[in-house]
Amino acid sequence: MRIFLTGATGFIGSFLVTELINAGHHVVGLSRSGAGAEALSRAGAEVCRGDVNNLHGLRAATEAADGVIHAAFNHDFSNLKQNSEDDRKVIETLGQVLAGSDRPLLITSGTGLVRSKIGAPAVETDDYITSAEFPRAACEEAADALIAKGGRIMVMRLPQVHDTRRFGRITQHIQLARQHGRVVYVGEGKNRLPAVHVSDAARLYRLVLENGHAGSRYNAVGEEGVALRDIAEVIGAKLNLPVESIQPEEAPAYFGWLANLATIDLAASSAMTRQLLGWVPTGPDLLTDLRNMD
Repeated sequence: MRIFLTGATGFIGSFLVTELINAGHHVVGLSRSGAGAEALSRAGAEVCRGDVNNLHGLRAATEAADGVIHAAFNHDFSNLKQNSEDDRKVIETLGQVLAGSDRPLLITSGTGLVRSKIGAPAVETDDYITSAEFPRAACEEAADALIAKGGRIMVMRLPQVHDTRRFGRITQHIQLARQHGRVVYVGEGKNRLPAVHVSDAARLYRLVLENGHAGSRYNAVGEEGVALRDIAEVIGAKLNLPVESIQPEEAPAYFGWLANLATIDLAASSAMTRQLLGWVPTGPDLLTDLRNMD
């Protein structure tokens, strides 16, 4: 298949390019920089120069593709609402080009946007929160709007994606620890984050693209939940900083915009995803990568 990939030069995208090419696909990767274009060429991908918010360029690249994976997102959380609405427009544009065909569009979301109604780890069929509650959910709303029109739309929900260099949200915890000179967790620190190694996430993207069902959500979860206290203790040992428990009312002063997320349990399951696609994560776990972080 000729696959158009946004976010091709990013953390996950760079692994995904290799995964897709090794499986025999022709990858057309979007890059806005010369350095990114050179990296894509070295990896064996075709380069599409441009920015993800150039909707005209997206239309042209999508028209020539057999399938699209949208893995790009601007993670500047100081402007999250605008970035999320820009992402909604990108998804709408990609879906409009693919409408009326069986060509797949795989959209990237997050397990953190989903809430279990029974207190158990979130599953693929659980409902997502609205963009009014958290702006990033605009991607889920855009996906449902396209699904309602009959497109072959699928959603990949990511947890904390990691290797020894990148850790998603946990990178913020590391930066806060350095800033404050201590590592903290809230209360008993039993609330959890799900996680997956980046190589396992890339493989699941490919499996969903090749075999996923229209309208379905897939959870790229390698570990259902890693306790925040365990994460804090590993960070503290690695940075040689004290590790402390704080009360919920103290969280805003330490965590800032992360305060609410630092107090809730976000565990998620991938049991359905594994059963449907035969996906078995094999990469290192989160705490192992944290202990070996670069």
